[in-house]
Amino acid sequence: MKVFLVAGARPNFMKIAPIYRAAKQFLGVDVRIVHTGQHYDEQMSRAFFRDLDLPEPDYFLDAGSGSHAVQTAKIMVEFERVCLEGEPDLVMVVGDVNSTLACSLVAKKMGVRVAHVEAGLRSRDLAMPEEINRLVTDAISDHFFVTEESGAENLLAEGKNPASIHRVGHVMIDNLLHQVNILETMDLDTFHTFGLKQCLKRYGFVTLHRPSNVDEQQVFEEIASALNVISDHIPLIFPVHPRTRKRMDRFGIELSPQIFQLPALSFKESLFLWKDAEFVLTDSGGLQEETTALRIPCLTVRNNTERPVTVSVGSNTLAGNTREGILDAFARLMTLEKKRFGIPDLWDGKAAERIWEVLTML
Repeated sequence: MKVFLVAGARPNFMKIAPIYRAAKQFLGVDVRIVHTGQHYDEQMSRAFFRDLDLPEPDYFLDAGSGSHAVQTAKIMVEFERVCLEGEPDLVMVVGDVNSTLACSLVAKKMGVRVAHVEAGLRSRDLAMPEEINRLVTDAISDHFFVTEESGAENLLAEGKNPASIHRVGHVMIDNLLHQVNILETMDLDTFHTFGLKQCLKRYGFVTLHRPSNVDEQQVFEEIASALNVISDHIPLIFPVHPRTRKRMDRFGIELSPQIFQLPALSFKESLFLWKDAEFVLTDSGGLQEETTALRIPCLTVRNNTERPVTVSVGSNTLAGNTREGILDAFARLMTLEKKRFGIPDLWDGKAAERIWEVLTML
């Protein structure tokens, strides 16, 4: 079985890494990595692949940036060429980025089976490009690998065949637990943030990048005001996404000296910091799940989440993106007891193995 494993944006690579590693345990599985180039910086890409123990991709589509339509079209054209050349038996897509949608469409129209990893998640917010990508990808996929019960429930409600839905756990957590184990063997003072972490000892960790939070000046100013108040109680470490940095400069956003701004970090360096944070404040979908797995309180700067299990187990608090909402959620979050947080079923580091067990039995 020749499988094209597709990734294009940074969160995708964290998901395909354990899938690629687990494939080596199964005879007759030939996995080729397709990097669409949706997000690409040569220097960062090399470091990222090294961090995740991934080889160089077998195919690089060099899609680059552009509007959603332009980027999706570029990926589709290049991926069709690669499929004609490589003749895969199965295309596996992960997550909810434009690469996920584009490559699943191409494969399906070419008569190639499609497997969607992290299927069935729904925010019910069609203003999110990711929600559209999720809905369309799931509408045409053949095999659905879900991370939590809500994913299976959504797919069944949309009329999918129960036999095609497989609850396997979460490959993002596979990668997280693998990387935590690696950190335990590393010389941690090689991290350039080691001194900062040692100095602060107690801190919160922040990430912000969603257009709905950083592209509108009034919204961003409300979030920044809340962060400044929070930093009066506990210092914050804030690796600033390049998109976010541009908006901060454009809007003249000023942050407290107690908010330690860093450039974008590698996966390992980021994990080194947030795994020991008092809490994480984020608008990232992946971090909602990763903090849940390590029982770190998470404050999510959004009005909804496609990952409701993180809320139901108690680790994640939805705050919205107003100053008042964020500060209220922060006050509630600081009363939580970490030991009481649950961890979702099957988030045990073996999801990728379960995926291959399913596929090799079909």
